[in-house]
Amino acid sequence: MNTISYHAALVYVMVVVSAADGSMSEKELQAIGELTRRLPVFNDFDRDRLLALARDCSAILQEGDGLATVLALVRDALPDHLRETAYWLALEVALTDSKVAMEEIRVIETLRHALDIDRLVAAALERGARARYQTA
Repeated sequence: MNTISYHAALVYVMVVVSAADGSMSEKELQAIGELTRRLPVFNDFDRDRLLALARDCSAILQEGDGLATVLALVRDALPDHLRETAYWLALEVALTDSKVAMEEIRVIETLRHALDIDRLVAAALERGARARYQTA
């Protein structure tokens, strides 16, 4: 199996969640671009590679066991201290278009297990993400 950078792993996480319901909405794509522009973890990321990384991830997802392959690449590429960041990014992308599909929930739960995110930590991240997108 090939290895990917931690930047690629974080992008893959966002793409996987965005594609989980069968389509990547414009809002989700914009959110991915915005997150890679403003978060410190992406300070040294070559943003010109974003589209290529998204395409690479999408191609892997089209293979027979694509999701498992992507999650294994992500798990191997991410240092422990960035696993919670990856989970938070997944939540951000899922909540961007104000409708979280069951497929996205399943992918996020699978991601939590793949990255060995503690359930209490996950719950805290989920609550924080929900609060961020709460409307009156």
